[in-house]
Formats: sequence, structure tokens, C-alpha cells
Amino acid sequence: MDKSKLTKLIKQKALEIGFHKVGIAKAENLEIEGERLKEWLERGYHGEMRWIEREPEKRSNPKVLLPGTKSIIVLAMNYYTPHEHEEDDSKGKISRYAWGDDYHDVVKEKLWELYGWIRETIPDAKGKVCVDTAPIMDKAWAVRAGLGWLGKHSNVITKEYGSWIFIGEVLLDLELEYETDLIEDHCGTCTACLDACPTNAIVQPFLVDSNACISYATIELRSPELPDEITENLESWLYGCDICQDVCPWNRFQKPTEEIRFEPRPQNVTADLSEILSLTPEEYTRRFRRSAMKRTKLNGLKRNAKALINAKK
Repeated sequence: MDKSKLTKLIKQKALEIGFHKVGIAKAENLEIEGERLKEWLERGYHGEMRWIEREPEKRSNPKVLLPGTKSIIVLAMNYYTPHEHEEDDSKGKISRYAWGDDYHDVVKEKLWELYGWIRETIPDAKGKVCVDTAPIMDKAWAVRAGLGWLGKHSNVITKEYGSWIFIGEVLLDLELEYETDLIEDHCGTCTACLDACPTNAIVQPFLVDSNACISYATIELRSPELPDEITENLESWLYGCDICQDVCPWNRFQKPTEEIRFEPRPQNVTADLSEILSLTPEEYTRRFRRSAMKRTKLNGLKRNAKALINAKK
């Protein structure tokens, strides 16, 4: 089968499976992006996320991650659901991405379905499925594949869905047709995300210091207490933070997703802080099974709830 026909069929299948956007990029070393990552790490902007330091050559060069890779199929899923946080001092807000089932499970399931179909079509094809946890620069490849552009808050923005998207990839040793019409930067002179960040974590356009980021502090930071500068500026966020996305003008084009697994679980949009503090390990495991919120662990979630209660006094 010629690469033009195969490319068209892959894109059709991806949309049929439930992805909302698909693009294909040539596998090559991301030299510029790799240098930016190196500079970001040297500044210590990754905080305690030490795993990002490991195997940097894999992050910038997919041919190291999977020898023989020729093409990277980049896929996006819209996760927006039209629900709103409650404004209640006894409750804490949860980031939109974690309202429903764990996106790793949902996206990976669809990626494997696409890769399985490719293997049925081209039996000798070899590839690798990646979603977030793999050492690959998801956002850089999304831009290379023409899905959108990198916003000043460092999230990928699409014209169709704003920035409410999950990104995954299928690496293949097959040569396909690659995107040539990339999406230009449409942020212009807008600085809404920089102006709205209560901790000034976006130190300059496209550059985020994780150490000052509410999302990083409430999810990835493992210290027994949150830093004072975070606690003082939590603005009711219990898990994660969506401020920079909420204020983005491009998110007025948001559309509700048809993926029902991204619909909020009970009490998973705005959680009762006293209930969080009273959770037993068994209750925590049951409530957050197959949820992205298990990332912060029970101790982290209770730490965040205590910080919010103290901040609201």
C-alpha cells in the first residue's frame, strides 16, 4: 500500500476510534526544543520532577526511544465538559483534566486500538504507543504535526477545542505523508495567562517555573507542607489549577466532548475539604480508583485540604 493511501486510512481510523485531531510528523531530532528543555532543567524549573532529567536524548530524539522510527502519529482528544466549580469556602476546586476517569487509561486504550489496526493492515509494522508518561516531548510533536500552537502558558492550543486536549502518540517504523501546513502562533500580544497567574509561575511567555506553579505544588510536590507563597495564593484549588486556561481567549471555542468517561465523577469538580481530611486509605483507594487524582496520593491530598482550610481562615 502506498504511503499516501495508508496515511489517509490511518487518519480516518483515528477519528473513527474517537480522537478529535490527528497529524503526522517525520521522526527527527528536536534540536531546538531539546536545547530549550536543557535550559529549563538547568534553571531548576522542573522542581522535584527528577525523572525529566533522565535520558534527555530519548525526549528530543524519537529514534533513540524506538530505533527505526520514521513517523510519529500525534493524536488529540478533547476533554472539555460544561460543568462549573462551586464557589464555597468549605470546598476545593479540582482541575478539569482530573474530573473523570484517568486520561492515561482512556487515551492509551484508543492508541492501542489504532496501533492494532495498523498492525492488521501492515503486519510487519513496528511501533510504540506513548501517552504522557513516556519520555517524549508531547507538546512539541503536537505542534510539529499541525494540531495547534504552543501558547504562552506552555499548553498546546487548537483552533477547534482551545487547550482542553490530551495528547498521545504512535511511533512507527513506516514512512508516511507528513504535515506541511503547521499552525502559526495565534496568541499575538495577549498576555491574559501571564497576568492571571496568582504566583507568577509563567515567568515569561512560553516559560513556566514549576516551583511557583499551583498545579505542580498540589500534584507533584511531595513535601509535608505547601510553600507559603503557594498556600497564600491557592484561590481554592485543591488539586491542580486551570487559571491560565480558564482566562485564555481561545478557550471560548471549547466544545463538550462526547467521551463520557471524561464526565465528572461525583464530588470530583469541587470536593468537600472535611470529607477529604476524613478519608481512610481504603475510602481513598475506592473513590479515586482509575482516577488521575491518585497521582498526589492520600497524604498529598490531605496536605492540600489543610492548606486550603488554613488559607480561608
